[in-house]
Amino acid sequence: MDGWHLRFALAFCLAVSVPSSIWAGKTPTLKAGQAKKHIGQTAKVCGQVAAVYLAFRSRGQPTFLNFGRPYPHSVFTAVIWGLDRGKFGNPEQRYLNKRVCVTGDITAYHGQPEMVLHSPKQVTAK
Repeated sequence: MDGWHLRFALAFCLAVSVPSSIWAGKTPTLKAGQAKKHIGQTAKVCGQVAAVYLAFRSRGQPTFLNFGRPYPHSVFTAVIWGLDRGKFGNPEQRYLNKRVCVTGDITAYHGQPEMVLHSPKQVTAK
């Protein structure tokens, strides 16, 4: 196989294997309960915020937005670290019991899906 055909074959294999959402530049939108299957990916995760908790005695003073149900039964958690909290106003009032979408990287903490929020631009509340 000459160089041109090899490059064509490689490009074809890559195009077939990459999800269409990446080619389109779109971030997938997931329900909060689906996030666990998408750890390691960037996505928009949407759901009802059932509880908001500021752990002011914990290192980093995180604020947790628990989706679906309150901790420890939440299906997804968005975390706002203390250094960024001021950017979000009053998260307890702003997001509690509201349908919220958060965009960013889905990670896992003790096997549960979460996303760290650094900017209010990552959040849309309805």
